[in-house]
Amino acid sequence: MNVPSPKKDLMIVNMGPQHPSMHGVLRLIVTLDGEDVIDCEPILGYLHRGMEKIGENRTIIQYLPYVTRWDYLATMFTEAITVNGPEQLGNIQVPKRASYIRVILLELSRIASHLLWLGPFMADIGAQTPFFYIFRERELVYDLFEAATGMRMMHNFFRIGGVAADLPHGWIDKCLDFCDYFLTRVTEYQKLITRNPIFLERVEGVGIVGAEEAINWGLSGPMLRASGVQWDLRKVDHYESYDEFDWEVPWQKEGDSLARYLVRIGEMTESIKIIQQALERIPGGPYENLETRHFDRERDPEWDDFEYRFISKKTSPTFELPKQELYVRVEAPKGELGIFLIGDQSSFPWRWKIRPPGFINLQILPQLIKRMKLADIMTILGSIDIIMGEVDR
Repeated sequence: MNVPSPKKDLMIVNMGPQHPSMHGVLRLIVTLDGEDVIDCEPILGYLHRGMEKIGENRTIIQYLPYVTRWDYLATMFTEAITVNGPEQLGNIQVPKRASYIRVILLELSRIASHLLWLGPFMADIGAQTPFFYIFRERELVYDLFEAATGMRMMHNFFRIGGVAADLPHGWIDKCLDFCDYFLTRVTEYQKLITRNPIFLERVEGVGIVGAEEAINWGLSGPMLRASGVQWDLRKVDHYESYDEFDWEVPWQKEGDSLARYLVRIGEMTESIKIIQQALERIPGGPYENLETRHFDRERDPEWDDFEYRFISKKTSPTFELPKQELYVRVEAPKGELGIFLIGDQSSFPWRWKIRPPGFINLQILPQLIKRMKLADIMTILGSIDIIMGEVDR
């Protein structure tokens, strides 16, 4: 680390990896001159589990339960990207109903992720009340997830060519009720937070990123849109059924921590608009593409006999990934979540490279907090919105 030649006594402070405001096991080595930050070096890797290598030694279906452990607050997006890659490699069509179900669950997951960003962010800068409010709404989202998928956080619900099960009876009405209720709660958050003078003192003009700078650093998601760049992969890449809904891309041009807060609040209301339209227009039909069953390799049929049926679980369906390479991406709550996938005519991927948004967005942290006060580190790091499971993989 480049420590400047000390004209005065500089202090080197370890923040993390056990600090409550680090949002996971992130360690910052901060060089201070009094209260002013002179230098900062982030240390990563405390949560590295070799997720890419695990993916290269599993079939896609076997790997699906693992992927929810990258960004464990926006689990639907990691599942979506894991099945989108093989779908595009194998040119597998997703039925309309399955696509709508995916959109609904993805947007609910976006709301859950933004809620659990908002609460700790406010707690970091000294406001405790929103921290308790957001759990009230988040529990309702998780109740919907539990009714649809059987799990609250790690769903394992997406499948190649569709989803694992259809929506249960009465789920759509329950979800529509939640949408109406949640809009009133967002208004409550805005009344409580947005014009609060103490909150504005802490976030306005703190951690400014210009549009050109954001593009050069490779930032994505709310970090990029808060700097005045209207870039949303749901509009750009036209994946799933997002083109069929009427919604706007929330953006701000100031590029500070307040702008990032406003973008995320705006995204929650836009997500509700998308969910309401999808629920009202959801078509009938199958929830999975039955043709994907043809990708199953021939197996020894005697293992399917009645005698063996109760011995163990049936092996998961596999299909060969064609010999080509592909980059797929989705607009996750934190930014562009991408996978670079290389197949080589086997049921395991030859290469599985994850492009996590949190990792790329975190690069700019040392530059943003230099020449700021020590207390601003929490504000800036909180406004970036990182999850260390996805940063370290």
